[in-house]
Amino acid sequence: MSGLRVAGRGRKARRTFRYGAGNGLETGRQIRFTFDGKSYLGHPGDTLASALLANGVRLLGRSFKYHRPRGLLSAGPEEPNALVELRQGAAREPNTRATVAEIFDGLVASSQNRWPGLALDVLGINGFFSPVFTAGFYYKTFMWPASFWEKVYEPLIRRAAGLGRAADAADPDRYEKITAFCDVLVVGAGPAGLSAALAAAESGVQVILCEQDALPGGRLRGERTLIDGRPGWMWAQDAHRRLAGMTNVRIMTRSCVFARYDGGTYGVLERVSDHLPAPREGQPRQRMWRVVAEHCVVATGGIERPIVFPNNDRPGIMLAASVRTYLHRFGVIPGHRAVVYTNNSDGLRTVADLHHAGVRVVAIVEAGTSTAAQDLARQTGAALFSGATIANTFGRLGVTAAVIRDAHGREHRVGCDLIAVSGGWSPDIALTTHQGARPVYRDDLAAFVPAQGASGSDLHVVGVAAGVMTDRGAFESGLRAGYLTSGADGSGKMRLPDVNDTAYDITPVWQGPGTGNLPRAGKAFVDFQNDVTARDIRLAAQEGFQSVEHLKRYTTLGMATDQGKTANVNALAMLADITGRSISETGTTLIRPPVQPVALGALAGAHRGRHFRPFRLPPTHRWAEEQGAAFAENGLWLRAQWYPRPGETHWLETVNREVETVRNRVGFCDVSTLGKIDLQGPDVRVFLDRLYINGWQKLPVGRARYGLMLREDGFVFDDGTTARLGENHYVMTTTTAKAASVMQHLEFCHQCLWPELDVQFISVTDEWAQIAVAGPNSRDVMRQIVDPDFDLSNAAFGFMAAADVTVCGGLRARLFRLSFSGELAYEIAVPARYGDALARRLMQAGAPYGIAPYGTEALGVMRIEKGHPAGAELNGQTTAHDLGMGRLLSGRKDFIGRRMADRAALRDPARPTLVGLKPLRVDAPLVCGAHLLPKGAAATAASDQGWIASSAWSPTVGSWIGLGFLQNGPARLGDVVAVHNPLAGTVTEAVVVSSVFVDPQGARLHG
Repeated sequence: MSGLRVAGRGRKARRTFRYGAGNGLETGRQIRFTFDGKSYLGHPGDTLASALLANGVRLLGRSFKYHRPRGLLSAGPEEPNALVELRQGAAREPNTRATVAEIFDGLVASSQNRWPGLALDVLGINGFFSPVFTAGFYYKTFMWPASFWEKVYEPLIRRAAGLGRAADAADPDRYEKITAFCDVLVVGAGPAGLSAALAAAESGVQVILCEQDALPGGRLRGERTLIDGRPGWMWAQDAHRRLAGMTNVRIMTRSCVFARYDGGTYGVLERVSDHLPAPREGQPRQRMWRVVAEHCVVATGGIERPIVFPNNDRPGIMLAASVRTYLHRFGVIPGHRAVVYTNNSDGLRTVADLHHAGVRVVAIVEAGTSTAAQDLARQTGAALFSGATIANTFGRLGVTAAVIRDAHGREHRVGCDLIAVSGGWSPDIALTTHQGARPVYRDDLAAFVPAQGASGSDLHVVGVAAGVMTDRGAFESGLRAGYLTSGADGSGKMRLPDVNDTAYDITPVWQGPGTGNLPRAGKAFVDFQNDVTARDIRLAAQEGFQSVEHLKRYTTLGMATDQGKTANVNALAMLADITGRSISETGTTLIRPPVQPVALGALAGAHRGRHFRPFRLPPTHRWAEEQGAAFAENGLWLRAQWYPRPGETHWLETVNREVETVRNRVGFCDVSTLGKIDLQGPDVRVFLDRLYINGWQKLPVGRARYGLMLREDGFVFDDGTTARLGENHYVMTTTTAKAASVMQHLEFCHQCLWPELDVQFISVTDEWAQIAVAGPNSRDVMRQIVDPDFDLSNAAFGFMAAADVTVCGGLRARLFRLSFSGELAYEIAVPARYGDALARRLMQAGAPYGIAPYGTEALGVMRIEKGHPAGAELNGQTTAHDLGMGRLLSGRKDFIGRRMADRAALRDPARPTLVGLKPLRVDAPLVCGAHLLPKGAAATAASDQGWIASSAWSPTVGSWIGLGFLQNGPARLGDVVAVHNPLAGTVTEAVVVSSVFVDPQGARLHG
């Protein structure tokens, strides 16, 4: 029998806490790390928890509310107490469970939620105020005086809220996202999961095996189970090696399946580099997987529960199975004098394992009576207390004694530094509830298990997760599921290994004596992380919160980072007892994803910084860079705003030149960012008729038409042109900002409203480069671009014409006679890969005609000069009448928004309507957003009659101009209004004019 080792020489030898080698360690190498500034040694394979325990460190944290000393409760991801802060600086990561954090050389860890230190925490005084901090105290306090809320209460609450410290700088690590597909996803690499993966893989299907731990084996790593005469962890290692050699299997360790979504989709978080000082070159810190599987085998095992008794939270009080894990996997002895408290047969394993490790078991406390406990007491020399409970514990920074109340009510004080507790096992059923399936309670297991078939035919639950509590049963259920999911007949193939198995028996005991209102009893904790006590459960029930959902929210039970993994069932059982209902009648809450904490960085992946909102670049972007263009963000697009030339000292000087060039000679602008949707089919005209307010039935081939769309509420949605290129072929353009929204709108209308229409459409925004060529010389330039067999004369290709053409010697293109500037203009579209070449060719061909590129700023100036509404006017609050387009509303057909647009309030002539505005002093700026008030009126909301939507300096008009909305606008031409800019504190007088400032007859665009 192995025992404790003694280290050091001299007057007083010091005991170490290492026992044996541990099946998960590399004991030939040591790792140095620090915790709270003190240096320690561990081995590769150690978690921070096991390494600290091996160094005799039992105090790891302080509780959230009462700041009580806390140590390890578990050895896995269910850990509620040992939350620590890892790393430093920008990489600092709070609230990491010490039980899953693997140590590495140079790791810096620290405790949290304490001041000034862990051993002495001033906020431990909160325990004296526990009568105030009862269930729902935040609903009952801070109510008066009301004036204290902002100045006193809220600052105090915000300062006390939260755990740990977030990093002060941006996360330096990189995260990835990836999607994978498989036939069978196996969650968990314990005996059931490995068996299922082997059976499925040997049948030839594609298998992904996910294990949240770094090593395979599950509970086999923490037991002395023999499989085929060898330690169980060796069997797991061999099975893992066999799977790794199969080409149809992907094994993912350190990978938690945290969510189940619709369509067989699962979220998986792979901790790629968390166990390293820094990610290797090219590696991410973590990787988010989206796994789509035809079948999923859930082999997530179970979570051991504690038993609720007074002062059950002291460091040194641990779950019994976790004690065995530290013994066997990590070679660590959690204590030297142990008390084992169990209500089930599995907990008794800890007695034998501790004794085998040389630990003195001073007492066995069992809730029932069993011959197994009697045999163990004889073998170990431990005192046996059958039908007994633990009534209290003692110790300030760690447990030093337990008070055992025997079956006759007598109390016995026993000195100890370890209490191993087992209140039974709860199957880990989180994934089975993510689709809303409710588990059922099994009295024989005293636990909730998945309801048969409730989770869908694609989900197969095996092993302890299904309520199968024996090793042999786990192997059998895993093999059956593996063959079932692969579609293979495993009746003749299934060979079960030889396992030294024992039955699982439990005597349900949820709480010990003194957990209610006895004045001398200490706090009996149910939810360790949120400091929810048995008394809180009783108080909530007394105050009427008897629904499990109300109990959860009133007490914060199960609302911490561990989601109540060790607490919920105990709390529900206690609630059932208090209210006189069965546990089945009381029910349980459902577990929502993620089942374990997931970093926001992993959810975001690469979508951070510029990648969060990447620029879309027009086809002529590189050419524009060469021209020295200034760029501006336009939605997701990065567009050329203006093209400065040497000697131009101000952007307005550049814009004025570009406007004058278009008005007097010729210019071109990349308008590829406009949404472009290709529509085909015999019912396109009907479709367009229902989308737009104006008619489309008579649009001939080779012509384009302006169209206005409404939302269902009658307000303007978007505008644009649609051209008919063939009998059943149309091309729609939208505004840049609404390109995606219009496409979604069309999809909805076709799929949901009018699925009978024979229409097909697709977005082609990225497929075509489109350049507007505008100005008196534009036809001459286009004749150098469009192949000569196409007639560009005004008679043959007039305003609003559209055609498929060839350019530059045979390149297919589309040509539209459209004008946003009010000048003679064309829009030419070529395949996107030729957009850059087209811009260069236009510069060459247009040089004799004085051509120059112009940007979005000049484009905006010219559209304001022509009174064309754009984004600022199409802001979702205007109607067709507001825009002066009421005449377009067809009375001979139905269309989306027609009924709502006909409401009296939307047709009221007193509504603010689009007008032009020109300051009396031409150099007085008109500012967008400024309010329009009657001249001389008081600057109050009651006097407000409208606003300015768009404004610009117009070199053509020689004045500032603006487009705005004014009450009774069309009837007030010639009136003078006051333009109030409350931000600048200025008032400018402006005259109301037509919204068309330049060429109101349209002679230029028809030229």
